[in-house]
Amino acid sequence: MNLSESKDFLVSSGSLKDVRTFSREVFDKINLPQDQKDELVLAIAEAAQNIVKHGYKGVEETSDRMEIKISLEDNNLEIGFYDKGKEVVPGNVQHRKLDDIKPGGLGTFFIKQIMDNAVFKKDQKGWVNHLVLTKKI
Repeated sequence: MNLSESKDFLVSSGSLKDVRTFSREVFDKINLPQDQKDELVLAIAEAAQNIVKHGYKGVEETSDRMEIKISLEDNNLEIGFYDKGKEVVPGNVQHRKLDDIKPGGLGTFFIKQIMDNAVFKKDQKGWVNHLVLTKKI
């Protein structure tokens, strides 16, 4: 099965519920076990939250939008995130230490556990950041 769907969202923590709903709707079209769908939705929600929290840190309110594109081709799932926040320095992206018990800071850890790969690419469409998550399903 092949598919490609994308949607844009206001960069806001209030949009994260819509991001999860969009992701679930797309994954409901793919024959996957429910726990795998839930994990993929978690990875997408964490990446979107990182855009809001880190890409727009210090920005009170913005009309900027982020785009999320979910594609499946020959059992290769690719999830693209596009935003115009602060440019990400890939070497600076890391989760907190796992033995540091406190809420938050593990989104990157979860993404790396769930997905096969997470790479920042240079994009030609005028976006500042282009994160690509991939997984063989």
